Amino acid sequence: MICKIRKWVLVDAADLAAALSNRKVQDNLRDGLPYPYTEQDGADFISAMLSVDENETFAFAITADGRVVGSIGVFRQGNIHRRTAELGYYIAEGYWGKGIMTEAVKQVCGYVFEKSDIIRIYAEPFVYNTASCRVLEKAGFQCEGTLRKNAVKNGKVIDMKMYSLLKEEI
Repeated sequence: MICKIRKWVLVDAADLAAALSNRKVQDNLRDGLPYPYTEQDGADFISAMLSVDENETFAFAITADGRVVGSIGVFRQGNIHRRTAELGYYIAEGYWGKGIMTEAVKQVCGYVFEKSDIIRIYAEPFVYNTASCRVLEKAGFQCEGTLRKNAVKNGKVIDMKMYSLLKEEI
């Protein structure tokens, strides 16, 4: 195993701040994260994740080399989509291209499918984020299509891909 997912602890805030105070990382994420990302921002995020309903939000730190190198979460949707969940993740730039994120995605999906009634996990990476698309493909997700002009990021209207993994596919 090249990485491990585990529950957050408050002392992870410094590693979290280091990973997210990077424009290249934030350019692949949704808006709303402060830049620069401080240790206090990390502590606030971790506190929020420690207080969530664990059957609705599955939030984990990704660890490698004895430290936190990223974050991964699966978020249950509502109403008719209550057995579907959205996957989100990021990893510090220094750990890109090492297979860590693919392993973390496999671990979190296995955990969610085993511990909950979720039957479908999906992710929506930006089309230009080919590395993230490849992570999903290597983790067994299928590309369902392109969501055309689905987001505005850094002032540009962009397409996103829709990937999914079903419980019976793992």
